[in-house]
Amino acid sequence: MVNPVVARGLILALLSGFILSLFVPWLHRLLRQTTGWVLALLPLSLFAYFLSLVGPVASGHMVVAQLSWVPSLDINLTFVVDGWGLCLALVVSGMGALVIIYASSYLKNHPAIGRFYTFILIFMASMLVLVLADNVFLMYIAWELTSLSSFFLIGFYHEKESSQKAALQALLVTGLGGLLMLAGLIWATAVAGSSSFQEIQANQELLLQSSGFVPILILILLGAFTKSAQFPFHFWLPNAMAGPAPVSTYLHSATMVKAGVYLLGRLQPTLGDSGEWFYVVTIIGAITALLGAWLSWQKTDLKEILAYSTISALGTLVLLLGIGTELALETAVLFLLIHALYKGGLFMAAGIIDHETGTRDVRQLGGLRRKMPWTFAGVLLAAGSMAGLPPFLGFIGKELMYETTLELPLYALLLTGVLLLTNILMVTAALILLVRPFFGDLKEAQPHHKTPLNMWLGPLVLGVLALLLGLFASSDAISGALVSPAVSALMGSEKHLHLALWHGLTPMLGLSLLTWLGGIGLFAVHERLRPGVVGWDTAVQPIGPEKWYGWLLDGTLGLASWFTEKFQNGKLRYYLLYVIITTLLFVGGTLGFRTNIPWETLNLTPLRLPEMILAVVLLAAVALVVRVESRLTAVAGLGVVGYSIAVYYILFSAPDLAMTQFAIETLTVILFVLVLYRLPRFEQFSSRRTHLRDAVMAGFVGLLMAGLTLMAQVVHLVGASELTDFFIRSTEPLAKGHNIVNVILVDFRGLDTMVEITVLSVAAIGVYALLKSRTLYLARDGETAVSQPVQPPNPELTQEEDV
Repeated sequence: MVNPVVARGLILALLSGFILSLFVPWLHRLLRQTTGWVLALLPLSLFAYFLSLVGPVASGHMVVAQLSWVPSLDINLTFVVDGWGLCLALVVSGMGALVIIYASSYLKNHPAIGRFYTFILIFMASMLVLVLADNVFLMYIAWELTSLSSFFLIGFYHEKESSQKAALQALLVTGLGGLLMLAGLIWATAVAGSSSFQEIQANQELLLQSSGFVPILILILLGAFTKSAQFPFHFWLPNAMAGPAPVSTYLHSATMVKAGVYLLGRLQPTLGDSGEWFYVVTIIGAITALLGAWLSWQKTDLKEILAYSTISALGTLVLLLGIGTELALETAVLFLLIHALYKGGLFMAAGIIDHETGTRDVRQLGGLRRKMPWTFAGVLLAAGSMAGLPPFLGFIGKELMYETTLELPLYALLLTGVLLLTNILMVTAALILLVRPFFGDLKEAQPHHKTPLNMWLGPLVLGVLALLLGLFASSDAISGALVSPAVSALMGSEKHLHLALWHGLTPMLGLSLLTWLGGIGLFAVHERLRPGVVGWDTAVQPIGPEKWYGWLLDGTLGLASWFTEKFQNGKLRYYLLYVIITTLLFVGGTLGFRTNIPWETLNLTPLRLPEMILAVVLLAAVALVVRVESRLTAVAGLGVVGYSIAVYYILFSAPDLAMTQFAIETLTVILFVLVLYRLPRFEQFSSRRTHLRDAVMAGFVGLLMAGLTLMAQVVHLVGASELTDFFIRSTEPLAKGHNIVNVILVDFRGLDTMVEITVLSVAAIGVYALLKSRTLYLARDGETAVSQPVQPPNPELTQEEDV
């Protein structure tokens, strides 16, 4: 790449989806039925904007935009538009416009259509940030935003249990993979010394030679595989069909499931030279491609057929990225566009059929081509591209697939065979999608009314594009401006490619003919074969990956229930005991085993008489608190403890802390008295052994705090900490203050203080709500709300158990 081009409008373009989503509720109330068309103007404008960047990117430039994020740490929001990112951005924005228009009719009059518009815009904006972010952590934030927004979109029909389960399953599988990927990304950035994709690629040798390379690779691949539904994580995608057709069209044909593929492509120049990458990525891709295609033709639900064929297509993309040759990457870029075009149209068509006839079962459909001519035209074009027929773009993609594998020095026949079987099964699936609903006799499932323009426009536009791009594939607008820059980004070096619809009589053409003949032959007998094959697959399901997910989820929930029953039992004294024991084990253990603390440097001053008197008073007050049977006396004892500590502050020249302590203790004592004076005397519920245990725990905590305090003093004496000098040096110039303690609280640790205030405010609101609910409870049915004395608890019900 040569000199970067700065695009100042890029950041605004990426944020526009988030901004518009905030105003959707008001726009929907104002515009009603035309909301979809108006909202579609945003992704359409974004598509036009990204289309305007094709020229600079095709010329070898990178389009860059940067925004300062955390200046003090030199962390910036950097977005880079190269050929690979631009290819995905065009798909995301273009499909977004068509899906929003489509949804305006599909979800017409649905009470939650405004919510759909909101989440689809958030999802679109998140995807755009994901594919254009140069910072790996910004990319990860967008990655998780797509998972979160897809959760709400898949669960759009939230009143249905199937939608709830599907949304949760998609979130858990992709979310867990995302967390593992985050660990790998953090590790990779630590090794490479940067969180920029460009700089990580420049430091490729550091990663490849690192002892942690294999774990880094596995963690990142797990994130990509779960997102792009690769075996054995593929099961979540068919279940996600519980969402409405616009969601399936957008998320599961062109965008969300391509996120993992995008990440693999982005990391291809960095990690693709390793043997581990080739074997893991290629094998998983091959298994997924063949498995998805095998399962697709067995299904009778249109969306299930499309879901499993999508899994197969994603596996093919991963397989090509695993091979990693220049021809394989060219094929991957082209097939990504091919799949988005035909699969988006077919998902929309499946939604139209379901919307108009009330069913998606191909056994109940037939003869719809005359009733739904525009939908039929869209499906005809999309199925032709899916089957790889000339002159569609899908034909060029299929030829390149076979050429890619035939030229391999290793495993050429094996991988060619995998692709051949996969493509035969995909041709069969394409014929099922085309022939069963639209040909034959008209059956009982018929359209209720004429399909509106909003719905058939998308399939027709995408089908025509698949045809036109195939016819003009050799032009510079396709080969030179779109595919070549994307392949250059994947290869890490500039490439100039040329596509052609016809290559003459070649082995690839022979394999294509064999593919079509095999697909047609299987389609002719698929109804007779299906029952037996489905029986085999059903026999395997009890040990399949989805069952693993079920066992893992049930086991996690069971463990959580057991843990809650044993440890979260509502007894606060046990909660406090667990916290104390954990602190003693980890903090105390660390302190006890540290051998590098220079205790000999500790120089303690001798005790003075006032300090000794205060110590005696403190101990006496503590003994009074733990032994007395009157609450008011206990409160008084606590007050004595607090005031004694305030006097210590005065003795050690800290009057500001003393004033704060006096104020807090006074307020605390008053509040305790107001709350507790109506309560009865203490009752003795704990055993002697329990008292002894609590005393031992308290003693250890005291020793731990004393040790930490002394260690802090030692560290300060040897000069190991720079915080003191920093606070002294920075208080006035940075925070414009003279009181160091105050500045620390309200400035250097201002966020911490704000969170503490927030917690106290939330607690106060909770207490107020409890008091209010008690008043309402006492006042219901015309009763007068009066204060009731709290009765002492029943000793038999609250007797503390020894642990």
